[in-house]
This record gives sequence, C-alpha cells and structure tokens, in this order.
Amino acid sequence: MSAMNSEPWKFASLGALLAIARATEQEAIDGYVALSKRMTLLGRLDLAQVFDSLVLEETGHLHQVQEWRESAGQLQATVEVDSPENLYDDEGAGLIAPELLSAYRAFSMAVRNEERAFMFWTYVSANAQSYEISQAAERMAREELGHVAKLRRERRKAFHMEKAKTQDSGETDLSSLEATLSRQLDRMASDIASGTLADDLRRHGEEARARSDSIAQNPFDIGSSRRIKTPTPADKALPLSELLLDYYLDIGDHTTSEPDADRARGFAAQLIPCLRTVRIL
Repeated sequence: MSAMNSEPWKFASLGALLAIARATEQEAIDGYVALSKRMTLLGRLDLAQVFDSLVLEETGHLHQVQEWRESAGQLQATVEVDSPENLYDDEGAGLIAPELLSAYRAFSMAVRNEERAFMFWTYVSANAQSYEISQAAERMAREELGHVAKLRRERRKAFHMEKAKTQDSGETDLSSLEATLSRQLDRMASDIASGTLADDLRRHGEEARARSDSIAQNPFDIGSSRRIKTPTPADKALPLSELLLDYYLDIGDHTTSEPDADRARGFAAQLIPCLRTVRIL
C-alpha cells in the first residue's frame, strides 16, 4: 500500500513526504499543461495563457520542493504515489465547451486546488508521529497558504477585468461580517441538526464569533489605501467566507504590523476548512 493510501501521519520518513510533495506538484503541472494545449487547439489563446501562467506557478513550487529534497539529501527517496484526496481537480475544464470557461473560473479552480493542498498538509502536520514530519508538513502548509494568497490576487484581477462595473456598498466592517457569517453557519448547522457536518459548522461558527470579537476589541491597522470595498451584499455563508478569506490574505500581505499580519493569516487558515465544509452543502 502506498503512503498516499495509508493514513498521512504514518509517513515513514521525510524523504517519503518530499517525494509525495513533488508528485502532487507534478500532477498539477501536467493537468494545467493539458488544459493549455486544449485551449490552444480550440482557439482560446487567452485561456491558454492563463493555464500557462499556472504551469509557471506550479513549476516554481516544484523547484522549491526539489531544492528542499537536495538540501535534505532526499533525492533518492521514492514511493508509489496516488494523489491524496484528489488534490488536483480540473473541475470539468478538460471536457466542457471553452465558451463556458473564463480566466476567473480558471483561477478559481486553481485556488481550490491550493486550498485542498493546504488542508492536506495541515492535516498531516497535526497528526504526524514525529517532530520532523510535523515540521516539514507545516512548512508545506505555509507555502500552500502563500500560493492561495497569490492565486486569489490573480483571481480578483480577473474578476475586475470581467466585471468592470460592480455596485459599491461601502467600506466593510470585518467584525460585522464575521458576526453575520457566524449566524449563517449556526443556521445551517440547525438545519442539519446532527452529525459530523453539523458539528463542523458549529465549530466554524464559534471561530467566526471569536474572530468577530477579536476584531471588535482590536481592529486591524489598515491604511486607507488598502481598504477594500464590498462589491455586493454578502449575506450567504459561501460568498461571505470567500470575501473574508480574501480580506485576511490581503491584510496579511500588506499590513505593516507583524502581529496584525500573523493574526490575519491565522484567520485565513481557519476560513479555508470553513469554506471546504460550506462547499459540501
């Protein structure tokens, strides 16, 4: 049985973990290369360029893993690999008509792939049976969170290019948005009543309340040039979670306060599993 098909915290060595990391990055590269070729053949050169940019991004990730393997002396470590939890998913982009695709949708797909990778490595780190494996997985999770932030920025650019005119409802109160999210998650949990999914929703709701209280008591120090506008009323859990995650990633990238940057990235790390839960519904 391969390391991917066994419990991830049972990785036998750092070499096995890094070999799997390399394989998952290569799988994403192969997938985006195939999509680029398809878009080129179908005459959608604009989308081919988007997928080419994703190939470059993933190739950079692969080089990082390769350099880590070299520095750790783990180039000879090999394992039989299947992607864990289907980290790469083209979400039908390789089959549907190209007219139904857009740069925004392509970057959205890439964002979700990176979020799944972040979740996987966070899970590995939390359940690892050795300190070395835990720290290596934590490093991978941090890098994936950085990738999420970068691709979300590209997705926002694509959104604004495709939707040049959006209704501006004013500056956003993050504490109020978190309180709204908490109520939405609690309502969803009540509708389900019981079970693991309901428990997860309640836990995410509690985290949202804690974030709301934290921001109310200690607002982020955000310069006026970094203030983000809410393009549409965010009153549903999925778009609200997406919006808040973008805020926190943006704050983490641009605030001059290191404590604020750390807190924002911590909030972002909480919202990724929340998004995953909400998407199930």
